[in-house]
Amino acid sequence: MSTSTLSGPATPSGPAAPAATNGVSAPARRRRGPSGALWLVLHQNRAAIRSVAILLVLVSAVLIAMHVLIQDRIGVMRQDSCYTPASWERIECRIQFGRVEMLSRMFTDILQPAVTAVPLLIGMFLGGPLLAQEYERGTVRLVLTQSVTPRRWLLTRLAVPGATVLVATAVLSALTSWVWWSDIYHGPVAFDPPFQGFTYPVLGLAPVAWSLFGLVLGVLVGQLLRRTVAAVLVSGVAVALAQAVMVTWRPFFWPLVEEEQPYNNMMGGFVKPAGAWLVEDGVVRADGTRLMRDQCFEAASSCDQAPTSWGQYHPVSHLVPIQLVEAGLLLALTAVVVTVVLRRLTRAGV
Repeated sequence: MSTSTLSGPATPSGPAAPAATNGVSAPARRRRGPSGALWLVLHQNRAAIRSVAILLVLVSAVLIAMHVLIQDRIGVMRQDSCYTPASWERIECRIQFGRVEMLSRMFTDILQPAVTAVPLLIGMFLGGPLLAQEYERGTVRLVLTQSVTPRRWLLTRLAVPGATVLVATAVLSALTSWVWWSDIYHGPVAFDPPFQGFTYPVLGLAPVAWSLFGLVLGVLVGQLLRRTVAAVLVSGVAVALAQAVMVTWRPFFWPLVEEEQPYNNMMGGFVKPAGAWLVEDGVVRADGTRLMRDQCFEAASSCDQAPTSWGQYHPVSHLVPIQLVEAGLLLALTAVVVTVVLRRLTRAGV
């Protein structure tokens, strides 16, 4: 074996040699951009980052175009005196109404369910495989033998998809909230209260907090199962179950407003304010005893004759406080899950 094989290629001499000052060679040129573990993680996630960016651009273009079209149609309706429901019997007004309704239904029936499913998809296809494929390929053991610590490697591994999810869902949430508030909730056609099943998850902080939690929950599932396909499937189920549990807890995140009013035979008892979330309602009989709505099915005549109805509800003004509480809870759970993943990695060493 020659000496050049061990020591590398000989240093060129003559004009091509690097300049030296006072016998000290010029410093080597540093490589620009990320390096080390960050470069590796960016390289591993480049396909996911590109896919998320392309989808975000497409969905953003659809939402902006939808807003422009709806506002254009609303402007025409105002000019033609077709904005009020009383005018919709006219043929020209009915045509304008139909166009706005079609665009509004695209948002409520297609885009809202799709955005609601984003945290579940993130947990399945970004979170689940993130560590599961590392265990499946055996690269975790190789990484842990390098100079980088397990904690630093894992945090870097989580930081890139986490930042991607944070930015993408923040932009998506801002656009969906904007279109819903300006074109749907305050529009002339669709009635879409903020607490409905597919509406609440696309507004405000909900998409961002749920997406981050779905990501780390999928990572934990992948670390436990260590099989990519199984992690993908189980992560989806885990995120869906977490969402179902949160729906049952959500009414209690903020104090309910309780109100009594005269029994309304036409409206079936208690009449909630517009856009409010009615959590519980019933009647107050003449003797002062209360019956819940479920009990009225067994004693229908007694409820129909009740002079007073009662209800517990969340008005529209409670949307922001409830979302703040839920987002705080989800971020706390996210931190707990990340801590568990870190402790399992550093303790077991695999």
